[in-house]
Amino acid sequence: MKDFLKKTYKFSNSWTGTIIIVLFIIFFVAQAFRIPSGSMKDSLLVGDHLFAKKFAYGISMPHIPFIEMSIMPWSDKLRLVDGDTPQRGDIVIFRYPHNIKMHFVKRCVALPGDELFVLKKDLYIHHKEGDEWIKKNFKDHEIIEFAGKLWVKNPYMKEHPGIHHDKKIVNNGRYPMPIFNFAPVKVEEGHYFMMGDNRDHSNDSRFWGSVPYDNIEGTPWFVYFSIDENWEIRWDRVGKTPKDLEEAYHLDLARQERLKVDKDDHGLY
Repeated sequence: MKDFLKKTYKFSNSWTGTIIIVLFIIFFVAQAFRIPSGSMKDSLLVGDHLFAKKFAYGISMPHIPFIEMSIMPWSDKLRLVDGDTPQRGDIVIFRYPHNIKMHFVKRCVALPGDELFVLKKDLYIHHKEGDEWIKKNFKDHEIIEFAGKLWVKNPYMKEHPGIHHDKKIVNNGRYPMPIFNFAPVKVEEGHYFMMGDNRDHSNDSRFWGSVPYDNIEGTPWFVYFSIDENWEIRWDRVGKTPKDLEEAYHLDLARQERLKVDKDDHGLY
């Protein structure tokens, strides 16, 4: 056993061993990504550098970093081993269905069998579990009846405060219609409907359809570095998981609301 450990230690310190270990981690454990756009603001910000948990939803087909070449170039498979599937509300990293070399990060809003539509920017979902399940699980949400079914209005906004709309984006013909109104669809089997938290500034499933399970790579694990547009490091985000950041954002919103109330009480504007 002692000899085995010595050999393993020596191998890990060699160039070959180091490369194999690094590639194993990138392929199966964690991979670094950078948030390049504001589609997930205020949950994830431009300039956040994060590690993705690669094993969260099974094992995807490893691709060589930077060139995005599959380790099995003769095969078009994107998944090695099936595992858990995304749940409603999960933030998911996936390969863009129309260009698998591109990675997107969005929030999963609907599962296979769910139905949804957008009306005046508001998202409505009829969960596949049915009306009774909806009434039991969404007592604190607005529920409407449409086409003989119950639909939950904006089911994720209370739990995930980073989800928001831009009041400056109005339906004046200058912006894509799916931002404002999106006809009812049923998510097909093996697919997941993804939307950005920055709803009016997100290129997502409203425009190019749902995401196949095989395209799903993982979920954000934690932020290892973050820098803003002024090249200042956001130390308060470093080392935080998306859940940590969400809880901090909750507290910040509550603090701002208390300050607003205090100002109103004292006649300050």
